[in-house]
Amino acid sequence: MAPTGPSTDTGGVKPVSIEGRFSHERQRLSGEYTDADREWRKKWLKDQELSPNEPRRVPELERELRNPIRRFYSKPWNALESILAPAIGPSKAWFIRFWLPKSLMALTTIYAGYYYLKYNSNDWTKHGSVYYYSTRRAVVPGDSEYPQARTRTEPADYADRGFKARKVFRDI
Repeated sequence: MAPTGPSTDTGGVKPVSIEGRFSHERQRLSGEYTDADREWRKKWLKDQELSPNEPRRVPELERELRNPIRRFYSKPWNALESILAPAIGPSKAWFIRFWLPKSLMALTTIYAGYYYLKYNSNDWTKHGSVYYYSTRRAVVPGDSEYPQARTRTEPADYADRGFKARKVFRDI
């Protein structure tokens, strides 16, 4: 079945700038700029000014367009904003309402990541998880620690993952 209606927002017609052909100052300084064009630009600039009651919030529209889950977890923050607005002003209350949940989510993510990395390190008992390893510091002739003693002397010392330091299964 073929789609019905226009395939684009403009119905297939190329969009035209309502600003007119003299949108740039360089074009307006050319000799082609007439008094009629000046009137058109003056009218266009006047149309760009917002009325004092704009932008207008329509709570019913916001309720229709917002996801129910998002509305649910936004309720406490909206209540906080309505409590703070009379005390500190609407712009500061909105700032707190906007940034506080995002900061708490970021902090929770950081703490969860830290917890995971701290308590789920890779050792010989686990197949997955995060494995930390570090390389030795480069020691060159002239350094006080030169020559640096080797810490791994046997082949079993490599990729040990804590197996030699285990406390269980020592008798097997």
